[in-house]
Amino acid sequence: MIESAQVHADGQTLSCGICIVGGGAAGITLALSLIGKGLDVLLLEAGQEQADAASQSLYEGEVVDERMHSPTDKYRHRGWGGSTTIWGGRCMPFDPIDFEARPQVPLSGWPLSLSDIAPFYPQANAYLEAGHFEYDARDAFDPPAPPLIAGFASPSLSTEGLERFSCPTNMGQRYRARLAVAKDVRVLMGANCTAVHLTNDGTRVDSVAVTTSAGAKLRVTASAFVLAIGGLETARLLLASRDVRPAGVGNAHDVVGRYYMCHLAGNVGRLTISGSPTAVRHGYEVSPDGVYCRRRLQLTPEVQRWLGVSNLIARLHFPKITDPAHRNGVLSGLYLARHFISYEYGKRLNDGHGKGLLHELRHLWNVLTHPADALTFIAHWIRKRTLADRKFPSIILRNRTNRFSLDVHAEQIPLPESRVTLGTQTDALGMPRIKVDWRYSPDDIKMVERTLRRMADEFAASGAARFEFDPATLEDDLTRFGAYGGHHLGTARMGSDPTTSVVDANCRVHDVSNLFIAGGAVFPTSSQANPTLTIVALALRLSEHLQQLLAAQVLAAMDRDAA
Repeated sequence: MIESAQVHADGQTLSCGICIVGGGAAGITLALSLIGKGLDVLLLEAGQEQADAASQSLYEGEVVDERMHSPTDKYRHRGWGGSTTIWGGRCMPFDPIDFEARPQVPLSGWPLSLSDIAPFYPQANAYLEAGHFEYDARDAFDPPAPPLIAGFASPSLSTEGLERFSCPTNMGQRYRARLAVAKDVRVLMGANCTAVHLTNDGTRVDSVAVTTSAGAKLRVTASAFVLAIGGLETARLLLASRDVRPAGVGNAHDVVGRYYMCHLAGNVGRLTISGSPTAVRHGYEVSPDGVYCRRRLQLTPEVQRWLGVSNLIARLHFPKITDPAHRNGVLSGLYLARHFISYEYGKRLNDGHGKGLLHELRHLWNVLTHPADALTFIAHWIRKRTLADRKFPSIILRNRTNRFSLDVHAEQIPLPESRVTLGTQTDALGMPRIKVDWRYSPDDIKMVERTLRRMADEFAASGAARFEFDPATLEDDLTRFGAYGGHHLGTARMGSDPTTSVVDANCRVHDVSNLFIAGGAVFPTSSQANPTLTIVALALRLSEHLQQLLAAQVLAAMDRDAA
């Protein structure tokens, strides 16, 4: 059942078995997996089914260094479907090494291993409509796909890892009908959770406070509560709930909001590949189940450990769009149209390096001198992207020169000083707005440099390619746009030690017995991977744990009654 919070009167108390706060990837996954379990689930979604400017404005906050982090109301959506309404669809699982405690990544190590999450990845893949759970190019295609680079082989640098692409699936739209007819799941739209109220001893959640857009105040009680509201909002709600614990819920050791991570990303260097352009497969392959897939470069775990580097992947990419020296009419057309493209995708088309009118005219000249390329691209984009249900994932252009940059996507070291705190201003509902101070470590840059040097050595040894980059500009290349995208991770990190973590291996807040957190906030480290697939897999794992936990509680109650 789906209804508006407006149907409930001011002061009303709603009761349920499990209360899920947030209708994004994690929250919708939990709700779907609990259908038919007889647990009386209530999902609270702050926004509406359609974009709502007033609701979105509640995400506004303060950024300490605006060069390093986007405004807090960007790259996330306060509404039904959450950030799956704006994501790009890239899916890939974490690697086994991501869960290890690694000396080169301080405070790394999860309280679980890949084997604990692996059983839930195939179902997560299915929910996200990314096809079969197969992420090795040697097994994913029939007949086998040609190599990424003909003639290149290395025991240290893999080219067979895949990323698979969702439609991209808007989980709110895709699963609305299923939730609307569910008899034991209720979805309440326009229900803004403004506080988590603990019992007087602080060991359990008594209720959560809900405010509607019209100002009505509701109260929700449950046996278990799950916050599935993203890395930034999770920190905000826990820190703002101070009636019993002055430092906030789950924050006895000042960990909530700390260790905030995204990813380091950027286009780096120049890769020149020998031979014909037809010997390079830098674009997308289509799997037998009709899913777009793309290969990437990655050092093996053994080499990562030996070099003492963090995890990183790289993709073959075209030259920097903002530089008209590429003489590509399509890239210049995208640059000139940057003001008409959404913030999330247009930001990288304007990196502040423009040189005035002459710079713009050089881009215009590229467009005018390559009209056929531009028209071909537009036709392809309309057919394969605008009108397609499964959309072509990104811009891939014919490469006539065999010269590429590397599109780097790297994890970062979790730092306690990289954090989300409460600001001094309040929003329309009276909640404190957030203050974001995202930081990275110089060691992050050094580890990327070591990785790229090893990649260059492997290319040179093969004779198939040559990779060159300037270490002096590497930091600028990786941080030109600051924290990468909407990967808001680590603000309520998972761990065995309550002094350095917020939740345990089952995503339960250490000192609050019935409060759980779902989503990227619990990631202790960020991995090389985009987080959505693992967020959904962890939500499925949490669902199984909640079912077992509540079943045990029912049995215990029956035993008490019988006695």
